[in-house]
Amino acid sequence: MTLDSLKTSSQTLLDRFILWRERYISERYFILLLSLLIGITMALLSSLLKQFIHGIEHLLLGYAGGRSYWYLIFPVVGILLSGLFVRYLLRDDIGHGVTKVLSSISQRKSRIKPHNTWSSLVASGLTISFGGSVGAESPIVLTGAAIGSNFGRIFRLEQRNLMLLIGCGVAGALGGIFKAPITGLVFVIEVLLLDLTMSSVLPLLLSSVSAAAVSYMLSGQEILFRYQHTDPYSTSNFPLMILLGIFCGLMALYFSKTMFRLEGQFKRMANYRNKFLASALVLSSLIFFFPPLYGEGYSTINLLLSGQYGQLLEGSLLEPFAGSFWIVFAFLLLIVLLKVFASVATNSGGGCGGLFAPTLFVGGLTGFLFSFLINFLSFTNVYLPSKNYVLLGMAGLMAAVMHAPLTGVFLIAELSGGYAMFLPLMVVSITAYGTIRIFMPRSIYALRLDEQGKLLTHQKDTAVLTLMNVEHVLETDFDVVHPEMSLGELVKVFSTTHRNSFPVVNADGVLVGIVELDNIRNIMFRPELYDRHTVGHIMTSPRIKVRPDMPMVRIMQIFDESKEWKLPVVDEAGRYRGFISKSKIFNNYREVLNDTFIGD
Repeated sequence: MTLDSLKTSSQTLLDRFILWRERYISERYFILLLSLLIGITMALLSSLLKQFIHGIEHLLLGYAGGRSYWYLIFPVVGILLSGLFVRYLLRDDIGHGVTKVLSSISQRKSRIKPHNTWSSLVASGLTISFGGSVGAESPIVLTGAAIGSNFGRIFRLEQRNLMLLIGCGVAGALGGIFKAPITGLVFVIEVLLLDLTMSSVLPLLLSSVSAAAVSYMLSGQEILFRYQHTDPYSTSNFPLMILLGIFCGLMALYFSKTMFRLEGQFKRMANYRNKFLASALVLSSLIFFFPPLYGEGYSTINLLLSGQYGQLLEGSLLEPFAGSFWIVFAFLLLIVLLKVFASVATNSGGGCGGLFAPTLFVGGLTGFLFSFLINFLSFTNVYLPSKNYVLLGMAGLMAAVMHAPLTGVFLIAELSGGYAMFLPLMVVSITAYGTIRIFMPRSIYALRLDEQGKLLTHQKDTAVLTLMNVEHVLETDFDVVHPEMSLGELVKVFSTTHRNSFPVVNADGVLVGIVELDNIRNIMFRPELYDRHTVGHIMTSPRIKVRPDMPMVRIMQIFDESKEWKLPVVDEAGRYRGFISKSKIFNNYREVLNDTFIGD
């Protein structure tokens, strides 16, 4: 059997299955079945990715045998291998997983390329297992979204259900890799989707719960952070918790803004070799002087939770001074401030990884340093359990960086089993989120999309407009006239059209003016003027023009400011493309609203 015949046979079987499904299984139950399948798939892939990362990491660290110079080499090799894979084999950009998911929902009709179902796993596995200072969660999120999207496309589901399946993939990815089903659901609600009904919550919950359950079956009951709640929190310390939340919000602001600017600096380096060398130099130097920056950093958090913070100086130049408070404090503070540089260097040099792990790492250290300093200052007469504040710091940074306070609360509670800390987690998360919102209205994930006007927001009107583009509402059935045409020739055009506006273009197709029927009605019935006037004499210059690449939100603002009912559309060279009208936008708005947000 040839390859073409095999494809034809497979397509025939798929067509038969789709017809059978449409006849015997309702769409709602089929979505539930797909969400369960997505959850199980994400649990298996999450387990495979973690085993791949930890397996290679174990081999490399065993080979290094404690010799620190290997830490200069391993991360560089990792980003080189990942960069070569992406640049020469994949030939596509797979970085910033969550941002790509947001972009696909906002602008690409929830269609994610099929290779994203596996490519992010390979690239992130190579990056992190060799010590890249990033996390595996964003790549697995992109993988889950791609699996959900392509499942929906294979079975020819409509746009609204494609968005839902992408959400199922993301919920399953987080539920599987973190063993945190509620976090998966809450993250989708806060960061990705807009309006949820009971018919959409159930598939998301089924996907995240099934992923977490299968992950528990595969790897046992062990949770990511080894925490035991032995020191109950005191309500009298709530002011200090609020103060920690403010610090977390400010630290998240530094982290997000610095990352955004550093990435911009690296992107402006057009030469790949120079970019790689600069990234490699930054990454290897930072890890050499600050060994805790090696890898995801979860082992560092567990050391903090167990009170063994002195071990963090092992292998560094400051190891002999591990007994000095100020040396330890300064060392850990520098790690907090420099983690963002290591993460950006990892991704900019060719690596692939996400922000979940760096955010938790910085948050855990921020919470520890806060309690470490308060406990050292004897005049405060206050003792803060450091391991509790490590958790609070992680929740605060997560809530602020991602602009998702509930995600911060539930993620830390599920990762640590610290449900007894629920109220303090909420206090710190909400305070941190409120603090960063004062200075930064969008999360780091949404910052670039927001600048381009492509961000899907929780405001339904803006969200629907974001899903629309000029091509959807462009009207091209206007009769085009030319400046040299006589008034008599123009009147003949009038007699054969139902339009009242006529774009005037030159020989190069550039829009030079518009003739409005109402403006020339007083002369169009005077035949003696037909040869005296030309279109160039009677046309008016278009006061406002829009371009096809302008976001629809901005176009609606122009309509409101100008009080116009229709506007001409031109390309970058000024060539006429058509007209866009409010009535066409409103009609398309209703279609998108029904297709995307109104459930069964």
